[in-house]
Amino acid sequence: MSVITPLFKVAIPGQGGWLEPCRDLSGHLPRAWLEHAVRTATRRIAPLWPLRHFVAVNPFLGLADHDFRSACELMGRVGHGDMLMPPPFYAEQLARGRITDADLAQALEVLDPLSGSSRTPASLRLHLQLLCQTDTAGPAGTGQQVLTVADFLDATTGSRWADFITDEISKWCAARFDEGQSAWRIPWRSLPLYNGWKRAARFDRNPELAGLSGFRKVIAPLPDMPLPAVAWMVDALELDGPGLIDLLHRQLMSVAGWAGWLRRGDREAALLGESVDRLTDLLAIRLAYDHALACKLASTDQLADWRQTLRVDEAAQRHERERLGLLQVLQFAYEWHEQAAVASRLALVSAASPVETSWSSVKPAQAVFCIDVRSEVFRRALESAAPEVETRGFAGFFGFPIEYIPLGHHHGTAQCPVLIQPGYRIRETVAGADVAELQGILQRRWHRKGMNSLWKSFKTSAVSCFSHVEIAGLLFGFKLVTDSLGLTRPVSKPGTSGLNPGVARRIRPLVARQRGRLMADTPVVETGIALNDRIKLAANALRGMGLTEDFARLVLLCGHGSSTVNNPYGSGLDCGACGGHTGEANARVAAMVLNDRAVRAGLRARGIFVPDDTWFVAGLHDTTTDSVALFEQDEAPAHVLQDLARLRDWLERAGQLARQERAASLGLAGLRPGALSRAVRTRTHDWSEVRPEWGLAGNAFFIAAPRHRTRGLTLEGRAFLHEYDHRQDTDGAILSLIMTAPMVVASWINLQYYGSTVDNRLFGSGNKVLHNVVGTFGVLEGNGGDLRVGLPWQSVHDGQDYRHAPRRLTVLSE
Repeated sequence: MSVITPLFKVAIPGQGGWLEPCRDLSGHLPRAWLEHAVRTATRRIAPLWPLRHFVAVNPFLGLADHDFRSACELMGRVGHGDMLMPPPFYAEQLARGRITDADLAQALEVLDPLSGSSRTPASLRLHLQLLCQTDTAGPAGTGQQVLTVADFLDATTGSRWADFITDEISKWCAARFDEGQSAWRIPWRSLPLYNGWKRAARFDRNPELAGLSGFRKVIAPLPDMPLPAVAWMVDALELDGPGLIDLLHRQLMSVAGWAGWLRRGDREAALLGESVDRLTDLLAIRLAYDHALACKLASTDQLADWRQTLRVDEAAQRHERERLGLLQVLQFAYEWHEQAAVASRLALVSAASPVETSWSSVKPAQAVFCIDVRSEVFRRALESAAPEVETRGFAGFFGFPIEYIPLGHHHGTAQCPVLIQPGYRIRETVAGADVAELQGILQRRWHRKGMNSLWKSFKTSAVSCFSHVEIAGLLFGFKLVTDSLGLTRPVSKPGTSGLNPGVARRIRPLVARQRGRLMADTPVVETGIALNDRIKLAANALRGMGLTEDFARLVLLCGHGSSTVNNPYGSGLDCGACGGHTGEANARVAAMVLNDRAVRAGLRARGIFVPDDTWFVAGLHDTTTDSVALFEQDEAPAHVLQDLARLRDWLERAGQLARQERAASLGLAGLRPGALSRAVRTRTHDWSEVRPEWGLAGNAFFIAAPRHRTRGLTLEGRAFLHEYDHRQDTDGAILSLIMTAPMVVASWINLQYYGSTVDNRLFGSGNKVLHNVVGTFGVLEGNGGDLRVGLPWQSVHDGQDYRHAPRRLTVLSE
């Protein structure tokens, strides 16, 4: 084999110099170069979290080393998608006045990507008009695309090998990673992903029945380890040069959902100090199908033509850069228009209220909400219902990174941003229960859960499912009717499942440090938070809230969650700062810690004096119904009971105002308050409702400033509002924390919504109506295809128009 002249050289960290990505005299690529190519390709994949704690993720997370335009080019070339809206969208914004000539001029001044006559707003409009007429190929349709062998054969012969391969890999991964949904388990689960697939492939005749004859013979001689197998197939396909990284990336993007799922697992293992690389296993599996196609179906001429497509087409690349340059200017102008509008409104509010609001000597209440954009609507409503109440914004986990373990469970949920790991375990207990009563409650809950599990197995078993319908089907008729009418829930709430209502009301977090068994058959573990740590967490939380003086008698710590049924993406409507769970646990733990006399004594030693008559109460804002539940009210001291009663009234009134504001977006405009309240509650039980609420659609701004800078300003649920006073942050530590944690979470949320809007096929999860849950952790659209990522189309579009305006996050800080 002849030596190929390298197209470029690359510096690989740790290799001590430049390495050429070309074959040596023996015909092999250097091992270090191949490892670099694989590592680069796998790191471009964004992680995907499971449904039970689905959190919004920046779909472009792996492209942090690219600027925006080069990332757009890469996604068009490798992902066959687009990171910008299509030209007609921008033409419509121009027609509606959402992009003006002044906005275009500002965008050109900042970006100036075009030359010559295209540097004026008028010429941009003309260029866009021409692009709307000619750019009919869809996303990335005009640029050069990297093709797998399957892609190339499909494009040139009309076959559908790419879809077939995706279905095959999806079938294998779904069985391999199933978490209890399937009644039968495959026999190779104990093996690494690639090894198990290779073993199974010896018996799988499906590829051969589909027309890929000799598939098993091609797979049999492949190396048993994934990286050597990739190297072997790269050699067999005669791949080299700079295009190799993009091709390996394309292989993973063809099964992007499963790649993201494995990337998340590899990432979490790395955070725990473990070395796991299942993404390379997936790469080897995907490449094996291309290798088989090349060996058995593709002719020599076809393979030569395919390799030619991997080489850079300068003309196509230049044309695509020009197209993206124009669209980037339009996107910037679209964002600038809204930035300028909000900035001018902020300036007016600041001019009208240049100093902090003057409060009475003792505030009746302060309320701290999550920075979530839905809280902006409710905070405004609460301030309207009770102008004397002061509201603040803070990350919804309230600075307590905990693993919360429900009563009778072995493991808990991580109630903190996915950027960090829980630092403490908190278990539940039953208030006032002695050892005997607690053991009886646990036994009954385990028994009920065991019976429910047995009944579910009977209903879903391949042997008994049909007889179940024959024997017990009619017994479920009434429940089916009430569930369909939204009068009852199809399933019970997990937090109270197996508990009677009286016991459920007595459930409390156990904050004090303890050693013991979670269950009779589990090892001894430590739970709770030591006193010194409770003091430290409390001090950091109060400083982060900007609440270190002038405390009210009553301080509400209000987390948030949602109420939906038959919604695989339900956790995506919960609190992102709580890892895709409700903020109830964090709010309750934080309130208990801040009410602890020993903690307050420690806070005084740190310069934070919480008055003895101040009481912290935990609450949960249901963002679907705009109702707020308060916890541990029976433990409140007598002197705040009147304040607590007033707070309940204010929260009820605020809920009415917030529902009225949201009514039009839900198609409920014109309803009276009582009817509107019933209508939104019905949505929480309606298992046919695909849009129970709009979540964080519309988010566009992150504002870190004192509340008086935005109080009275209607931001329409589009802004993350974080309390920040630079006067209390002389060393910048609080601002640094805001910018490295809450702001990053907000950016992930924003870019998840952005990606799901600009190209839902690639960065979203498609039509929610067609979703089928797989393995309990993800969804397929229909009965096959790739694991879907991102948000459903119904989360960003109402069937007529976009509900989420695709704008990248604008961050404002005082």
